[in-house]
Amino acid sequence: MFVLALCGSLRRGSHNRRLLSAAAAQLPGSVTLEVYGGLRDLPPYDEDADATEAVQGLRAAISAADAVLIATPEYNGSVPGHLKNALDWASRPFPDNCLRDKPVAVIGASTGLFGALWAQAELRDKVLPTIGAHVIDEELPVGQAHDAFTDGGTLADPALRERLATILDRLVQECRCDERAA
Repeated sequence: MFVLALCGSLRRGSHNRRLLSAAAAQLPGSVTLEVYGGLRDLPPYDEDADATEAVQGLRAAISAADAVLIATPEYNGSVPGHLKNALDWASRPFPDNCLRDKPVAVIGASTGLFGALWAQAELRDKVLPTIGAHVIDEELPVGQAHDAFTDGGTLADPALRERLATILDRLVQECRCDERAA
């Protein structure tokens, strides 16, 4: 099983990239997680630029995945622009886009107390359902992310580790349900 991860922060050492690494370490051995590296290369959404290599690469990567895991920070109370831009590209052509019925989970980390709750809610409750994704209705707010990880890269708080495990289990189960239905 293959999970494509979208990191809402472009910074190499970001807290959300660390959160995705922690998630990868918690997945069963039969599941591979890969962080998509091309968000920085996507042009602003413009239907006239639909055939660019970067756009086609994003859509192909999502299509090849059994599920998608998004880790997002919160910028000014919302989703980072480049992440929303990537989802806008992935949403086309509508309604038969690469995210249609794809299991997707959203998690997030921020240096504030609330762990990107608003950005997660916006993706989980508005953007992804509108696109047609099969959204896992769970959240993982990792607040004060600068102190949230151990030196080994895991979440320091056992309750957060357990919540992450629950979200990942649900995501994997949704993929298995899709496989049985096919």
